[in-house]
Amino acid sequence: MADATTTKNTTKKKKAKRTVSAGQVHVQATFNNTIITFSDSSGNVLTASSAGACGFRGSKKGTAYAAQIAAERAGQAVKQQYGLGRADVFIKGIGLGRDAAVRALAGLDIQVENIKDVTGVPHGGVRPKKARRV
Repeated sequence: MADATTTKNTTKKKKAKRTVSAGQVHVQATFNNTIITFSDSSGNVLTASSAGACGFRGSKKGTAYAAQIAAERAGQAVKQQYGLGRADVFIKGIGLGRDAAVRALAGLDIQVENIKDVTGVPHGGVRPKKARRV
């Protein structure tokens, strides 16, 4: 009796390695966490990382150091897998990781072409309190 796994010949096609020379970096910096997402020019996500995914817990996730580590981890992965060299940076939010994430990219030899702040701005504001009755 021959084993079924030894008699079957399977051939796997090797996936072609995709190179992306220029892309986008989206940084969402809140007070509680910082999320870094690398995408190609059309917006398809290549890799992502966050302070929570790097092992930081609780209030440490909102720090600038945690954002730096998250940006370094995602940047190294995108450089190794896709060879990203240039990027446009889009920053959303008002957290402490805004500047630290961009500085970490410069340390990874990813050329930052332009930086744009896409933080949402309220128009009209919140509903006012009801009038006080005395």
